[in-house]
Amino acid sequence: MTESNLNVPKTERCAFCDYLSGRRPFTILCRSEKIAILVTREQRGIGHVIVIPVRHVPTLLELDATERHALIDAVAAVASAIDNAFERPGIAVWQNNGTAAHQTIPHAHFHVAGTLPGRSTEFGDVPELSVEETDRIAAQIREVSDNLC
Repeated sequence: MTESNLNVPKTERCAFCDYLSGRRPFTILCRSEKIAILVTREQRGIGHVIVIPVRHVPTLLELDATERHALIDAVAAVASAIDNAFERPGIAVWQNNGTAAHQTIPHAHFHVAGTLPGRSTEFGDVPELSVEETDRIAAQIREVSDNLC
């Protein structure tokens, strides 16, 4: 693939790569050779997770075909698990590429979350949960799904 023209956020270190390496504590719902599903500490919806490629890739445009397929399969599987675990009336899936599209971490990722009571998802400031709290969310999702990754 060729390099994209998108302006991606500039960071000294990639937070997602730090989570995957264990350098920073985070709840990893599951991980395979190609993808990982993380329970975000900023819950913008019910059961909010992030589906990422294991390989550091700044945007969707740089993913290879096997990563794209693994990501969308994982997005669909975790959306179903969130539906079963939390019985939400809707599931939101979103993905941003480049700072102009509000991408904040330069590692391709999809957000998947059950809708909040009475509305979609929260895009303003939300409180940051502890890893213990996100571990409990992961346990609820795992209870209803055998095969996420």
